[in-house]
Amino acid sequence: MGFLAKFKSSSWAYPTAVLSLYGFFANCRVAEPFLTPYLIGPNKNISGEVVTNYLFPIWTYSYLAFLFPVFLLTDFLRHKPLIMVQGFFLVTNYVLLCFAPGLPAMIFLQVNYAVVTSTEVAYFSYIYSVIPVESYQRATGYLRSAMLAGYTIGASLGQMLISLAEVDYFYINAITLGIVSVAFLISFWLPMPQRSLFFKGRKDAVEGSQSQREEQLGAYRPEEPMTDVDEVGLGKEKMEHNGSAGWCSRGNVATAGHLLWQSFRESYSSRHLIYWSLWWALATAGYVQIFNYIQLMWNHIEPSTTSSVYNGGVEAVCSLVGAAAAFSVGHIKVTWAVWGELALGLFSAIGTCAVFLMALTSSIWACYAGYVIFKSCYMLLITITTFQIASNLSMECYALTFGINTFVALSLQTIITGIVVDEAALGLDIVTQFIIYGSYYAAISVLFLIRGTYTACVNRCGPDHSETKELEPNVEVISAERL
Repeated sequence: MGFLAKFKSSSWAYPTAVLSLYGFFANCRVAEPFLTPYLIGPNKNISGEVVTNYLFPIWTYSYLAFLFPVFLLTDFLRHKPLIMVQGFFLVTNYVLLCFAPGLPAMIFLQVNYAVVTSTEVAYFSYIYSVIPVESYQRATGYLRSAMLAGYTIGASLGQMLISLAEVDYFYINAITLGIVSVAFLISFWLPMPQRSLFFKGRKDAVEGSQSQREEQLGAYRPEEPMTDVDEVGLGKEKMEHNGSAGWCSRGNVATAGHLLWQSFRESYSSRHLIYWSLWWALATAGYVQIFNYIQLMWNHIEPSTTSSVYNGGVEAVCSLVGAAAAFSVGHIKVTWAVWGELALGLFSAIGTCAVFLMALTSSIWACYAGYVIFKSCYMLLITITTFQIASNLSMECYALTFGINTFVALSLQTIITGIVVDEAALGLDIVTQFIIYGSYYAAISVLFLIRGTYTACVNRCGPDHSETKELEPNVEVISAERL
C-alpha cells in the first residue's frame, strides 16, 4: 500500500505509466490491418470503387476540418478531456463497424474516425504538461514504445486469428471493441494537468519554459529581429495575471493568441528548421495517403475473397523494422546539420523506388516488401526530423510546430485526395494513384538531394558554418545552421 501511494505521488512515473497503458490498448487494434477486406467482403458488401473514391476521402476532409479546432481545444481544456474523447470515439468506431449496416453508417464512421485521429495530438502533448522537464526524454520513450507494442501485438494477434484460427472479420472487430473499451476506461485514471502551454499558464510553467529556452539557446540562438524574447516574457506575465480571470476571459484569450504568434515566429525563424519542417509536411502527406490506400492495392493484386490475407503480419514487421531504424538514429554519430538534408533526399529516393514497386508489381510479396521498405524509410527520417526540430525549440514552440506541420501535411493530402482520388474529380484507379504517389515522392527526393548536396558542399568548404553539440549520451543533436 505504501508503494502504491508513493507511486501515485511520483511527479512523472504515475502519469507516464497510465498514459502508456492507454496508448497500448488504444493502439492494439486487432482489426485495423483488415479494414478494407471487411468493408468490401460479405460483412459490409461495399464495392472497392466506392471505398476508394468515395468513402475514404470523407475521412481526409473531416480530419482537416477537425484538426485545428482540436489542437486549440487540447491546450484550452488541458489535454485529458480530449484523450477521453478519443477513447470514447474509438469505442463508437468499432460499435459502428460491428453493428451498423449500410453505406450511410460507414460514411458516419469516417467522420467518427476523423475525430479519433485529430485528437492524437492530445496523447503526445499531455505528458509534457504533467511531468518535469528532466523526465521528458524517458517519458517520451515509454509512450512511443507503448504505442509500438500495442500496434505490433494487435496486428500480430489479428494475423494469427485469421490465418491459424480462421476467425471471421466480424469477431476480429468485436475483439478490438473490447480492447479499445479498456483504453477508454483507463483514460479516466489520468491525472488532470494543472497548466497548459498557451492558456492560463502558471508560474512553474513559465519558469520551466524559460529555463528550457535558455539551455537551448546555448546551442542555437535565433537572430534578434526575428524573435522578441521580451515580448514573449511579457506575454507570459500577462497570462499569469489574467489566469485568475478564468480561461475564457478576453485578456487570457488575447494573451494566448499573442503567445501563439510569438511561438510561431520563433519556430520558423531559421531557414534550416524551415527546410526540415518542409520535408515533414511534404513526406507525411504522401505517407498518410499511401498508408490509407495500401490495403486497396493489396486487394487489387490478390483479392481477399479468393486469397490468404497477411496484412496484419506485414504491418507488424513494418512496425518492428521501422522502430529498429528509428532507434538506430540515436546511436549513429552523424553531423545531421551537415548531412541530414542529403539523408532526407537519399532515403526519400529509396522510398520512391519502393512506391513504384508497389504500383507496378503483380506479386503480392513484392508489394509487401515495397511497403516495408517505404514505411521503414519514413519512420527513420521522421525520427531524424523530429530530433532536429525539437532540439532547438522550447516545448511551446515544438507543440505549435507539430500542429502546423501536421496541418500543412493534411492540407496537401486533402488536395491530392480531392484531385486524384475523389470520384467528383479524376477518381483514378488504385494503380494509377500509386504511380502518382511515386512521382510525388520522386519530386521530394530530387528537391532534397539538390538542397542536401548544396548544404554538404557549403559545410565541407567552410566547416565553421556548422556546430555540433552532444546533449544526450546516445543522441547527437546538432545546432541549427543559419544560412
